[in-house]
Amino acid sequence: MCGRYAASRRPEDLAGIFEIEKWEPEETLAPDYNVAPTKQVYAVLDRPLKDADDPSPVRQLRTLRWGLVPSWSKTPEGGARMINARAETVHEKPSFKRAFSSRRCIIPADGYYEWVTAAAERELEVEGKKKRPRKQPYFVLPADGSVFAMAGLYEFWRDRTLPDDHPQAWWVTCSVITTEAETTPLAVAPADGPHALADIHPRMPLMLTPDRWDSWLDPSRTDTEDLRSLLAPPPEGLMRAYPVSTAVSNVRNNGPELLTELEGPEEGTLF
Repeated sequence: MCGRYAASRRPEDLAGIFEIEKWEPEETLAPDYNVAPTKQVYAVLDRPLKDADDPSPVRQLRTLRWGLVPSWSKTPEGGARMINARAETVHEKPSFKRAFSSRRCIIPADGYYEWVTAAAERELEVEGKKKRPRKQPYFVLPADGSVFAMAGLYEFWRDRTLPDDHPQAWWVTCSVITTEAETTPLAVAPADGPHALADIHPRMPLMLTPDRWDSWLDPSRTDTEDLRSLLAPPPEGLMRAYPVSTAVSNVRNNGPELLTELEGPEEGTLF
């Protein structure tokens, strides 16, 4: 699952990291420490430039809306529910398989947030024996501080209620691909808390290491089995996680203080 993440890097920095050839300064986004579904987000993609004579793909930094709307959808209302695509089934699900074949992107992040619900607490919730507890949020990021390059898909949707020249006639939306969370020890784990990503949540965003970026973005690669080989999890031991304030649970809160590492879980929360 990826339902919230942080993205504070400037477009100039992302341009250097991903060797961006084209981005529009007017699309610059402010640093966002609490990215939520339906927000505008940065995405890296390889695509020919619009109206260009040269059909060759160009590495671009674009702003897309998080929550994929399939091109065949009659309305965009389901987009907020399609923020994630499962790596195990992305090649066969009607909402994602066309984008998986030819419209893949990288969604840059500092890291992502996930909320812990311990197994015993979950059982009590299911049995209705306890009120829903306060969940402790954790921030998960590469241990070396590098960019968290999340594998993503993007899609175009045409709003037929608007004329062709309307600025909102076309929606460009995206989804983050998730995979099973690592069960091996974190590179850096909190002293009093989870020791593996699977202890926090059974799913995690699929992080692409730099050696896979070009292959993932290449629109000429369309063979399903070939592409599925790129969905393998990254090497183990690259990630760290630490507890952060429950303030991040409110999407209205946004600032670098949300990334402040706590010494331990907040009082009254789980782990």
